[in-house]
Amino acid sequence: MLPDGRKMNTVDPQLPVETWQTFRAQMPVTKNWAYFDHAAVAPLSLPAATALEKWSHQAVHHGDTQWPDWYAGAEQTRQHAATMIGAQADEIALVPNTTTGIHLVAEGFPWQAGDNLVTLSNEFPSNLYPWMNLQSRGVETRRVVVEHAAIAIDQILEACDERTRIVSVSWVGYASGWRIDVNHLVEAVHHRGGLLFLDAIQGLGVFPLDVQQCGVDFLAADGHKWMLGPEGAGLFYIRKEHLNRLRPLGVGWHSVVHAFDFSHVDLNLRPTAARYEGGSQNMAGMLALGASLEFLTEMGLGTNVSSVADRVLQVTNASVDGLRQLGAVIHSDRKNIKHNSGIVSFSIPGKDPAEIRQRCLEQKVVLSCRDGRLRISPHAYVNEEDVERLCRAVSDD
Repeated sequence: MLPDGRKMNTVDPQLPVETWQTFRAQMPVTKNWAYFDHAAVAPLSLPAATALEKWSHQAVHHGDTQWPDWYAGAEQTRQHAATMIGAQADEIALVPNTTTGIHLVAEGFPWQAGDNLVTLSNEFPSNLYPWMNLQSRGVETRRVVVEHAAIAIDQILEACDERTRIVSVSWVGYASGWRIDVNHLVEAVHHRGGLLFLDAIQGLGVFPLDVQQCGVDFLAADGHKWMLGPEGAGLFYIRKEHLNRLRPLGVGWHSVVHAFDFSHVDLNLRPTAARYEGGSQNMAGMLALGASLEFLTEMGLGTNVSSVADRVLQVTNASVDGLRQLGAVIHSDRKNIKHNSGIVSFSIPGKDPAEIRQRCLEQKVVLSCRDGRLRISPHAYVNEEDVERLCRAVSDD
């Protein structure tokens, strides 16, 4: 119930309730916590945890005799990731985190002195520092000032000129929750002669994306947020036509065509994104990530439509409704529906966000503080009871 006594409408009658009950049953965290912090570090899904436990048991009792199976499993993760975003498997590299993917482009791109990169002032640091680090090579990083939650694509384009090589933005703002219109931005950037890098960590796992259809050039995301996987396991996408444009970094035994013939030394790079993987992978993490991706697909995550996204927006809207009843000020822009996400920034006038967060934790409700404000980020398995617990914890004096 909302603070004013009205029942929350968290379930769309067109979506099967059983789907979300099934989803919730695969998230053991719900036995202890009302979890509203997927934009930070998500709890593991049961499929991911099961994959980790299986790997651990095999590693303890059988050592590397199981390695061929683990390798095959990692390749399945690559395929799951490709299917999720409408890519080809050979366009996906399995990487430790988003930052690694950004560095592959920032350091591998054939920059010339006088080139520039355009990004946003409110980006997460990992989508700023790698580009700013190019200053010593004569490359300028232009940060478009974002004063409010909404981002106008025209502002981004105004910062571009004939020397703009790449525009790098987050699909969903980590603090504001603003979800950018990827199709529109890619088309506009390409029209200007630039390429688009998408930091997708706050969108993948919820919202549909077809990279072939929208034309994204590069993309990176770690799996420990909305994809419900462990930290240290993520993905990097590079459109096939750009493969030879980037100078390969971190080259190792796994980067070459004859990867398993260690006595054959010949720098013949793989004609796939796997050339960027270098050496041994985080097998446990990749197996767990693959299990979560398969699970999310079963729950309705697709390249063009996503019932997971519909559910996340429903739960988030219900949370916003309840918080507003408590007098909360919502700082995220919730008027532009197509730009909404599962991230909402808010504050309670006269109240210390850190104190509210601590009180919520004491009542088994998890949320974050970002930019001096509170932030919630519920996934599709969060239900009405969780939203009620959130509102009680926030309002408790």
